[in-house]
Amino acid sequence: MSLTLAMVVGIAMGIVFGFALEKSRVFEPGIIVGQMQMRNFIMLKVFLTAVATGAVVLAVLNGFGYVKLQPKAALYAADIVGGLILGVGITLAGACPGTTLAQIGAGYRDALFTLLGGLFGAVTFSYAQPALGKSFLGQGGGKLIFTDLIGIPYWIGALVLAAVIIVVLVAMEAWKPWRDELGNDVDGDSKSARPSSPAKIRAVAAE
Repeated sequence: MSLTLAMVVGIAMGIVFGFALEKSRVFEPGIIVGQMQMRNFIMLKVFLTAVATGAVVLAVLNGFGYVKLQPKAALYAADIVGGLILGVGITLAGACPGTTLAQIGAGYRDALFTLLGGLFGAVTFSYAQPALGKSFLGQGGGKLIFTDLIGIPYWIGALVLAAVIIVVLVAMEAWKPWRDELGNDVDGDSKSARPSSPAKIRAVAAE
């Protein structure tokens, strides 16, 4: 793939990702914090959908020999510590690296500080990485593909993983429908959001 084609594909994928991010409202700070507090699960649903979609696409591309897998080394301690730090940061900022630019585009001015903090953290890590690599954080297993553990082709394992995620998503949606978590008027249908009795009207006003 040429550099020009790679740039075009990257831009196109970014546009699709940004469109899906905006329509799902996952970039909203309230949605992100609500997920971290286990009050709503829209963010988890969207991320699981992305994982399942990526697994299917990669399974097809790898199965037909268009791409080769390039796994990274499994650094368990670094994954745990880094995941905890990232989770705390997401909860405090109401943003994650993938949503900060979307928040800036939507007019959230505090997201500018989140972006600056993320850039500062990336630069700091680049200088600290050599030392961290020599600590316990740099210790771990070799390069690992989950299907190697059970001895099956990657494309089969990826499709099975996608199927399992779809089942989980269907169960989660039955348990907590996305419309209930975003609100009845999320699609602009004011009739569906209009209370049907004075008691409901008073309850909505009280909220």
